[in-house]
Amino acid sequence: MLTRKQRDLLVFIHDRLKDGGVAPSFDEMKEALDLKSKSGIHRLITGLVERGYLQRLPNRARAVEVIRLPDDISTPKSKTAATEKAPSILDRISEKIADITTLPLVGKIAAGTPIEAIQNDTDFLDIPTSMLGNGEYYALRVEGDSMINAGINDDDLVIIKKTNQSRDGKIVVALVDGMEATLKRIYRRDGKVILEAENEAYKPRILTPDRVQIQGELASLIRTYH
Repeated sequence: MLTRKQRDLLVFIHDRLKDGGVAPSFDEMKEALDLKSKSGIHRLITGLVERGYLQRLPNRARAVEVIRLPDDISTPKSKTAATEKAPSILDRISEKIADITTLPLVGKIAAGTPIEAIQNDTDFLDIPTSMLGNGEYYALRVEGDSMINAGINDDDLVIIKKTNQSRDGKIVVALVDGMEATLKRIYRRDGKVILEAENEAYKPRILTPDRVQIQGELASLIRTYH
């Protein structure tokens, strides 16, 4: 049985898909249901997927399909080849707009003095799917200036591909001693792990491998201007 919010969201998504063929954004869903945060929408969608009412479309995290509706609402009929129309220009534009991936913005990453790791799925970030490849991704906000020579500034958003291994010279999210998260280039020399900044003001950190856990590799960057 669905909660009232789940039912309202399901009907809203169904109506939008029926009218324009494009799922609403998280912001539009949040406004329609009068919620304060997009994390609430994420939980509602997850619940609807688990209950078999929605299906996420591959490689397009914001794109969803209504599988079924509550019993008191008629189930959407599938289009047949005979009734389908050739896509119009507006349809193609709508497809491009829908080609958005929603990533969890899980907190801050230090590009400078390491800060305590923050892992709270309290917000989400919509980005074009074309910025990503295969795999799982998340977003972090940069705090500090130790990576400025690599073009990564304070308050930028970095898109990270989840992985626990990386080649030398790559920019990674490194968790030090299970507590401190930092964004640095990684190298391995003489049985040690070197986390190197892209700013001469910061010295490399030389650590034993058991103290460093790779949590992802830099995939893309979103510049913030003030």
